[in-house]
Amino acid sequence: MPGPRAVQDGTRARYRRILRFAGRHLAITWWFELLLPRIGLDRVAARGRARRMQRFAQRFHVLAVELGGLMIKVGQFMSSRLDVLPPEITRELEGLQDEVPAVPFAGIRALAEAELGVPLDRAFAWVDETPVAAASLGQAHRARLAPFDAEDTGLDAVVIKVQRPGIDAIVDVDLAALRKVAGWLSRVRIVSERVDMPALVEEFALTSLEEIDYLHEAASSERFAADFAGDDRVAVPEVVWERTTRRVLTLADVTAIKITDAAALRTAGIDPAAVAPVFAAVMFDQLFTNGFFHADPHPGNIFVTPDASERGWRLTFIDFGMMGEVPAGIRRGLRKLLIAAAARDGKGLVDAIRDVGVLLPSADTAELEHAMTQLFARFGGMGLAELRDVDPREFRDFGVEFGDTVRSLPFQLPENFLLIVRAMSLVSGVCSALDPGFNLWDSVEPYAAQLVRDERGNVVQDVARQALSVAGIAWRLPQRVDAVLSRVEDGTVAVGSPRLERRVERLERAARRVISAVLFAGLLIAGAVLRADDAVFGTVLMAVSALPGLHAVFAGGPRNSS
Repeated sequence: MPGPRAVQDGTRARYRRILRFAGRHLAITWWFELLLPRIGLDRVAARGRARRMQRFAQRFHVLAVELGGLMIKVGQFMSSRLDVLPPEITRELEGLQDEVPAVPFAGIRALAEAELGVPLDRAFAWVDETPVAAASLGQAHRARLAPFDAEDTGLDAVVIKVQRPGIDAIVDVDLAALRKVAGWLSRVRIVSERVDMPALVEEFALTSLEEIDYLHEAASSERFAADFAGDDRVAVPEVVWERTTRRVLTLADVTAIKITDAAALRTAGIDPAAVAPVFAAVMFDQLFTNGFFHADPHPGNIFVTPDASERGWRLTFIDFGMMGEVPAGIRRGLRKLLIAAAARDGKGLVDAIRDVGVLLPSADTAELEHAMTQLFARFGGMGLAELRDVDPREFRDFGVEFGDTVRSLPFQLPENFLLIVRAMSLVSGVCSALDPGFNLWDSVEPYAAQLVRDERGNVVQDVARQALSVAGIAWRLPQRVDAVLSRVEDGTVAVGSPRLERRVERLERAARRVISAVLFAGLLIAGAVLRADDAVFGTVLMAVSALPGLHAVFAGGPRNSS
C-alpha cells in the first residue's frame, strides 16, 4: 500500500497532468481559432478543424480512462449528446463510461466493512464479487440481505453501491485543476461574456460532491419517490437504511429490462414505441412541474418493469446521485418556452428564452424572432423521416443564416442550467432509440395544453392562451405594433444612425467568424421541443461543423480575448 509521500506525489502529478493537457489544447485553439483568422488565414484554420477536434477527443479519451475520477464525468458531459459538440468529439467519447475498470473486490470489501462496522459475511448473506456496474466514482455488487435484515425490511435481493477507495482525494484534486482551467477561460472575453466559468465549475463541483455522498443520494431517491407517489408510471428502489452510510448505499434490486433494449421489450409484450411518450411525459413532469429531476437519465439508469397494471409496465429509475433542481423562475420560463414551442410561436419562444436567463435583457431580438418564425414555418413539427427528405443544402443555408443571427446576440449560461440541458438531451436520445419515427411534438402539444389548464390567472396562462389560440395572428399584431412604436421612441429603428451602422459592422464581423452557436442550441434543447435527431438538429440550427469542441461555451471562429 503506498505511503503518504507517494500518495502526495501522485496527487501532484495528477494535477499537473490535467493542467498540461488543458493548457496545450487551449494554446492550439488560440492559435487556430483566434490568431490565424485575425491575420486573414480563416481558410487555413478551417481546413483541419474536424481533424483537430477528433485528435482532441482521442487524447482526452486516453486521459480520462487513465486518470478516472472526475475526468470521466467531464467526458460524460461532453459525450452525452447535448447537441452542443460536433460528432468528431461525441462519437469518440460515447463509450467512455463503459471503459471504467473495476476496483478489485478486496478494496471494495475493506471499505465497505470499515463503513458498516461489521464483516460483509455478517452484514449480508451473500455478495457477488463480480460488479454489476463499475463507474467513475463507485461500483455496484449484487447481494442478499442477512436473515434478520431481510425480515425487518421485507427485502431479500439488493444491490450494494460502494465508493471507489480514495475517491475523495481524487475529486479534490480534479476540482482544483478544473477551477484553475476555469480561471484561464474567464480571461477570454468571448467566454466571459456568455458564461461565468468559475460559477459553472462550482456547480459541477457541488453536483460531484453530492454524487459521492450516498446519504444524499438515498435522500434524493426518497424525495423522487415521494414526487411520484401514487403514480403507476414510475417506480423507485427502496433504500435499506440499516446498511447505508456516506460511502455505502444498499438498495432493493430492481433490475429489469433496460429501456432501450427493444428486443427484450417486445419479448415481454411491450411495444417500445409506446414507452417513448410515457418516458418523455415523466421527464416533463420532473422539469416543468416538480422542479426536481433525474439529471442522468441514460438508458442504464432506467428500466421498464412489467407489472399487473392496465398499462402492463412501469418505468423504474435508479441512480439518484446526479439530481437537479429547477428554481421557480427558470421553471416558469421553461413552461412558457414549452407552450410557445408547441404553438410554433417564434416571438413567444424568444420571450421565454429571455425569461429563462440565457439571453441578456439588453439583447435586440428582432432578428432572432424573425429567424425563429422562419424555423417554425419551414421545419416545425417535422419528424426525423421528413427531415431526412429535406435537401441538405437547405439545412446548410438555413444553418449559416440562422447561426449568423444567433452569434450577434449576447448569450450567457445561467447557473444550474447545464444539468437541464444534459437531462433533456438524454431524453431526446432515448425516445429516438425507442422509436426512430418518434416526433417529440406529439408529446409536447398535449403536455403544453395541460400546462395551460393548470395555470390559474398568472402570466404564463395568459401567454399560453394567446399562443395556443386559433386567432394567434390577431393578438400578435398589436403586440408587434407596440414593439415597433417602442423601438421608434427609443431610437433603435432610426435608419442611418451610428448605432445601426455599428451593429451592421458587428454582424459583418460575426459573419466572417466561425463561432459556434453552442449556448443557443443548449437553450433550445432545454425545452426539448425542436430536436428530431442530434446531428440533424445541429445542422439546422448551428452549422455544427465549425465547433471547436473544447467546451460547450467555446466558439469555433475567431474570438477576441481580453
